[in-house]
Amino acid sequence: MADTRTFADVRNTILSAHENTETKEKVAFYNTWAESYEQDTAILDYRAPFLAAECVASHFTSEKERAIILDVACGTGLVSRHLKKMGFRHFVGVDGSEGMLNLAKKPGLFQEVKQCMLGQDPLPVQDESYDVVVIVGGLSFGNVPVPVIKELWQATKPGGFVCMTTRGNIDNLEYKAELERVIQSMEEEKKWHRVSVTVVDEWEKAVSELESGYIPGVIYLYQRT
Repeated sequence: MADTRTFADVRNTILSAHENTETKEKVAFYNTWAESYEQDTAILDYRAPFLAAECVASHFTSEKERAIILDVACGTGLVSRHLKKMGFRHFVGVDGSEGMLNLAKKPGLFQEVKQCMLGQDPLPVQDESYDVVVIVGGLSFGNVPVPVIKELWQATKPGGFVCMTTRGNIDNLEYKAELERVIQSMEEEKKWHRVSVTVVDEWEKAVSELESGYIPGVIYLYQRT
């Protein structure tokens, strides 16, 4: 039963995901994982959804109740749920997994959800439509390709915010370096400017044999110019 899951179960589940390199297999994995996803992330002490929401809320000075949020790679809606508690009200979710989206739809949190394979299909939203675009957990090796952040920028209103996260574990360092190169080049092109970059030492519990304790992570918050 799901409520008897242990850290070892969660670890094995996540490591099995890393073996799935084909898109079809990846989606099938997330569809299967959807039912135990929230319990598993709690076992991992996965703090990113709350920390990213807190980062957005602390820098957003306009009326939160009016803001429209695009939650990309939204999963079951953890980030938007935290943002709602912080005063935001309007959410659109995008994810590649139908299983995740079906769960995200249940509480009536999202006004709309859209299925999209990020990096393969174009982001199914209008340009310059959102006050805040968030992607938490998706930007990592084997998941969402780095160039997708240009689509996130396009979806953001001028003056709006883009909040992105990535992990700092050993397997993700190359991806993280590429992500930071693209973020910086977009800043040099004056597409956005840096609001905050927050390094978090205890992001989630490590599952790789190469690491122990917690792995670090980073929250990047940029404002579109």
